[in-house]
Amino acid sequence: MQAASSNWKPNIGGRLPKQIQRALPVYAALILFIVWLSYGNSFSPKFEAAQVRKRSTNGQKTISADLLSQKSPTRFPKKIWQTWKIDPLGFEERDLNCARTWTQKNQGHRYEVLTDNNDLYYVQTHFGPEGIDRSDIVDVYTALSAKIIKADLLRYLVMYIEGGIYADIDVEALKSIDRFIPDRYNEGEIDMVIGVEIDQPDFVAHPILGSKCMSFCQWTFMCKPGLPVMMRLIENIILWLTELSKKQGVPISDLKLDFDEVISGTGPSAFTAAVLAEMSVKTGYEVTWDTFHNIPESKVVGGVLVLTVEAFAAGQGHSDSGNHNARTALVKHRYHASKWPTAHPRYKHPVYGEVEKCNWEVECVKMWDYNTALFKGLTEEEKQKLIIEKNQADLLKQAEDEDFARRLEQYEAARAAQEVANPAPAPLLQPAMQIPVEAFPAQQPQGFPPAQPAPAPAFPPAQPAAGFPPAF
Repeated sequence: MQAASSNWKPNIGGRLPKQIQRALPVYAALILFIVWLSYGNSFSPKFEAAQVRKRSTNGQKTISADLLSQKSPTRFPKKIWQTWKIDPLGFEERDLNCARTWTQKNQGHRYEVLTDNNDLYYVQTHFGPEGIDRSDIVDVYTALSAKIIKADLLRYLVMYIEGGIYADIDVEALKSIDRFIPDRYNEGEIDMVIGVEIDQPDFVAHPILGSKCMSFCQWTFMCKPGLPVMMRLIENIILWLTELSKKQGVPISDLKLDFDEVISGTGPSAFTAAVLAEMSVKTGYEVTWDTFHNIPESKVVGGVLVLTVEAFAAGQGHSDSGNHNARTALVKHRYHASKWPTAHPRYKHPVYGEVEKCNWEVECVKMWDYNTALFKGLTEEEKQKLIIEKNQADLLKQAEDEDFARRLEQYEAARAAQEVANPAPAPLLQPAMQIPVEAFPAQQPQGFPPAQPAPAPAFPPAQPAAGFPPAF
């Protein structure tokens, strides 16, 4: 019985009708199809995630470009980003003071600084094979030697991947980030928050000022991650650097850039051009600077909230920028880290200097234009004479400034030494309240009339000194 039972096989086919036997394959296929529909979606995302999500060597998740561009968070990430030479532990006092304003006013936000020591690792992690796999971006960033170009590009790269708010290291927070979006707007309908920096369209035809007379501020702005406008800007910069490298006949690491090339290539002008182009795509019509000229209050165009110039660029002395005490002023740019123009100088006329020193004052610019135009018509001998006179005047002023600084230093040292030798006595305690004597009635003896003040002696009115005519 045991042997027989071990060789026994179920004979299901012999027990089922032939019609059912013939339908079994169909039933089986139908069951499998239902199972696939029910559980297929739970399998495919895992496979898809394996394709688009990878882990870097430090375990940090990175996301593909396609998946990143599809993300549309309702709220802005609570992240504050800055970039600088060193990490916050080594900050100078002035940089530390600015940084503290961001963390103290926004205690619910994460704060991070990318430095010259870890920026490349960040770019390789998020834009290399372990990230969105854009080797062209990694290669260009790696090749760059111009620090201001890298600083501009890095902020756009970070904002594309992470989102949040970016601020230059010398920007102080005056208000909390919660104040950046007025209550009348729905945060879920806004992808980006920017502010006007320069609003001087009257100079658009000027040969030097024209390319930078209308721009949004990019020393402070806020984004959601994966915005097409950020990738548009990044790709514009990559293309510009590549073409400029061919034009100059040198590798990207050896490019020579002046001030205006930086502004138009990666700075505010480049930033503005990309934003306006993306607004045009979103709205379906061409958006120009006219939309933001002299705006009395913030407005949203194509998902971008544009704040008035006072928000991020108060106190400039132009563009109706107001002052930092205004209710709408959100940040204060202190400019102490803005030394890059020394490596990328502006155009400086040998006699009349930089037209930017006019700070967009119309009459000053007109005078600069007039003088430089006259200079062009002079003979070489006359030009050299003016240049020599200008240089001598500059040397004289420099000597005067140095002498004044030296005397001021001596005065401060002498005063400090005197305070050490003769310390001031401790101040006497003052009464909590001093009441004038006049507030009390004078005690008069009985039978005497009240004291009368002695009459002041009569003096003739003062006469002007002889020989001097009266002032007019």
